[in-house]
Amino acid sequence: MFLNDLNRIKRLGRYLINDKKTLYLIVLILLPLSFAGAIQPLLVGQAISILKGESSNVWIGKTFIGQSINSIIFCLFLSVIIRLLLQGYQSYNIQSVGQKLTARIRRELFSHSLSLSLKYHDKMPVGKLLTRLTNDVDALSEVFGSGAVGVIADFVSLIVISLTMLSTDKGLAILLLLTQVPVSYFIIWLQKRYRKANYRVREELSQLNSDFQENLQGLEVVQMFRRENLNSGKFNDTGKSYRKAVDGTIFYDSTISAFIEWISLAAVSLVLAVGGYLVTSGNIGLGTLTTFILYSQRLFEPLRQLAERFTQIQGGLTAVERINELLDERIEIEDSSTLVKKSFRDWQFEGKIEFKNVSFYYKENEFVIKNLTFKINPGEHIAFVGPTGSGKTTLIRLLCRLYEPQQGEILIDGINIKDIPIEVLRNMLGVVLQDTFIFSGDVATNLKLNSKISDEELKEVCLKLGLDNLINKLPKGLNTSLRERGGNLSSGERQLLSVARVAIRNPRILIMDEATAFMDPSTEATLQKDLNKILENRTALVIAHRLATIEKSDRILVLRGGCLVEQGTHQTLRAKKGLYFQLSELQEKGFANF
Repeated sequence: MFLNDLNRIKRLGRYLINDKKTLYLIVLILLPLSFAGAIQPLLVGQAISILKGESSNVWIGKTFIGQSINSIIFCLFLSVIIRLLLQGYQSYNIQSVGQKLTARIRRELFSHSLSLSLKYHDKMPVGKLLTRLTNDVDALSEVFGSGAVGVIADFVSLIVISLTMLSTDKGLAILLLLTQVPVSYFIIWLQKRYRKANYRVREELSQLNSDFQENLQGLEVVQMFRRENLNSGKFNDTGKSYRKAVDGTIFYDSTISAFIEWISLAAVSLVLAVGGYLVTSGNIGLGTLTTFILYSQRLFEPLRQLAERFTQIQGGLTAVERINELLDERIEIEDSSTLVKKSFRDWQFEGKIEFKNVSFYYKENEFVIKNLTFKINPGEHIAFVGPTGSGKTTLIRLLCRLYEPQQGEILIDGINIKDIPIEVLRNMLGVVLQDTFIFSGDVATNLKLNSKISDEELKEVCLKLGLDNLINKLPKGLNTSLRERGGNLSSGERQLLSVARVAIRNPRILIMDEATAFMDPSTEATLQKDLNKILENRTALVIAHRLATIEKSDRILVLRGGCLVEQGTHQTLRAKKGLYFQLSELQEKGFANF
């Protein structure tokens, strides 16, 4: 486990490259800092020796300062001042580097999470992912700021104190150092058990955050169906599991602290017993005994500090493990390393789309699309219809490379979409979804997204699309602030904005998945005229449940169970009396949508 932890920590080293000089300085300060602390018991013992008139072989008594109380007090005061200054400087820089470290890690985790495929996010609850981005990174910040460098400092201090004791009296020094053997062994023994308990705490906290986030997102349904008490009960059960997990870590943490306190008291008693005998027998002076009593406390101070940092250190190591697990998740959908890099202007497309024997499943062997083959010519307007679950929306996701098909290939102008840079591919596709996502911010930012367009050009586009009525209704027009997910807009207004932001990008291929589902007939009729302008000279793929939206399409592709069962114009398919005819008949009678 130690080697695994070491390897995980080494991986974090790349985030500290820019702070190497600061880290080197922090490490260099450890030696004078430890020496300033180790010399203080020695000075106290020397002062007692002088007061008692005892002979001393300690080096401080033979310096040019001379053996005087005043000189020893001056040295003691100087060591305290130096130690305080160095500790203050060290603490500030450690915290500063720690914050930079966590900021870089959080930035990379966020970027990596956005690059992971929807397949990963389908199985990873948002709350659990947020826990890794927030709590785990914060735990890492704590362990670096007060744990990692602190452990090194304690280790250096331990070495300096040990060497100083050995130079003063080897017998008592060895006696004290031997008491540390059982303590070290016990810490290692507890470390393995605490680590497992702490990992469970992180998992339970992830579940707690996940439940909390899910209930807040579904608050409308919770309240409408009166599930407040039921969901609160489930959340309470999750809270109890989290509390039990935390209790396990508290047990190990309190055990190690109590054990070290007991050992340190036993060590002081041992020094008093053995040292007292040596003093009475005249082998050592009272000053030397006092020095070792103080050292017995200082010697266990690093271990006591380690015990206090125990929770943070183990929490940090668990956080490192969980962070690395997320970073190790392979990005399934990315540009090939052999892909020829060309600018946007060098990629020219007519908009021909071809699916060749494409099969896809979300769950293994449960195919949503089966051996699907069809071709869409440039500028052709195609409608997809079929019962719920027939794979219509999945087709759009595959074309946008949000998922990869398990079999077959998808081509645009004869080029496999895997050989087209993702940035170019998705810039070429304009997608209007049924469930429109609006970011918090102003209207203009939501319309522009990543498009480089001036405010004047944006106003012209909105005017052409008939959005001027909507914009004029808003308090500050395009500068109106929108709440999270566009909470201060109606569903129809959000869809109008989604159509506008796609039109701004001027895509080669336009994809509309129930883009007018939440609009009233009047708004839809107005927008339909403007959509006809957008659709000119573009390949269009439309998924719609309303007959009026699709009957004018060049071709209609009918899907069932992930297979293409019919295709043709509205009149042709009606004449075949097949699945399309049955669905359209039901809709005309008001019984069903596609």
